[in-house]
Amino acid sequence: MTVSRLRDIPGIGVDVIGDAADAAADPDILRLENLDTDLRPPRVAVELTRAAIDDDVANSYLPFQGHRALREAAAAQVGRLAGRRYDPAGECVIVAGGLNGILNALLATVEPGQEVVLTDPIYAGLVNRVRLAGGVPRFVPAATVPGAGGWTVDPERLAAAVGPATAAVLMMGPSMPTGLVLGDSHWSALAAALENHPAWLIYDAAMERIRFDGRPPSHPAAHPGLAGRTITVGSASKELRMIGWRVGWVVGPAPVLADINLVGLTNVVCQVGIAQAAVAAALADPGADADVAAATATWQRRCEVILGQLAGYPAVRPDGGWSLLIDTGPLGLTPGEASRLLLHRGKVAATPMDGWGPSGARYLRLVFANEPAERLADLGDRFRRALG
Repeated sequence: MTVSRLRDIPGIGVDVIGDAADAAADPDILRLENLDTDLRPPRVAVELTRAAIDDDVANSYLPFQGHRALREAAAAQVGRLAGRRYDPAGECVIVAGGLNGILNALLATVEPGQEVVLTDPIYAGLVNRVRLAGGVPRFVPAATVPGAGGWTVDPERLAAAVGPATAAVLMMGPSMPTGLVLGDSHWSALAAALENHPAWLIYDAAMERIRFDGRPPSHPAAHPGLAGRTITVGSASKELRMIGWRVGWVVGPAPVLADINLVGLTNVVCQVGIAQAAVAAALADPGADADVAAATATWQRRCEVILGQLAGYPAVRPDGGWSLLIDTGPLGLTPGEASRLLLHRGKVAATPMDGWGPSGARYLRLVFANEPAERLADLGDRFRRALG
């Protein structure tokens, strides 16, 4: 019998579609299901990883909270975007990937039965971790923007979701899978709400610089009312394209970071040793922002190709990130049906969003991070062949 903590936790769907595409072993299949990218990590990161293989210091559990150089780089990165200084010794801990950091933060801040506010649709992995920690997701729906496309969330509706039962507000920007971007109006509304109902704001910053409007990230800790209650969770996987390195960081006020560090010692224990110098160098590189901007430009071009190819389909334009959603309702299909038809008739691997928030059952996700633009040039034909 499934234990109670797993009864409301479905899979994420990506594994099922990815396994099916792998089993087909057909190079003509467009891999739009998984959040991989073919863009190479920063060169300095690759070089230092090779060197770390022969470095005995890198083959170690210690220090458990992460190498000093990496904590300094991560604390500086978050501090630069938040407009404040974080102490790398007491206000930063390194974790085994961003989602490890999310779970550790939830376990350190959420009592069983307390609520965690999220936008909807949202990554199933975030929802599942809320439930695994004993929390109760409270969803605030995002709406599509008529005419212009894109997504929006009403700041006042977001703030109204915060109440006496709220332990944390878990936000991601740009959000996955929608590409929703949150801004100053959302942080101001949440700051006012959290004055009356003290709770933590856990900010998933994995994609914060992957924006298509050319603007810098809007970091919640830059708001005076949120600076003391924001826990930032970052990752090398998306912006730095270091998916296989499995390194992330958590930055925030020292008292809660001590608890998050304790959870980490009790959970995964520590992060990948041979990866840490590489991530530190990639974060601290003077050209890091330009590197992320160049990668973002490539992903944005691919996104535009997909939107152009699918002009006749109900695709929603993202404002950043690596993916976009298609509303399959107007097509007379469930997302699962559309996914099966696309794989078998159109050779397109795409993930249905069942379990990705209450409204996820309407949407199919396409990831544009892993296929070059030239490979996407016949996507419209593939959709017509599969869906009509």
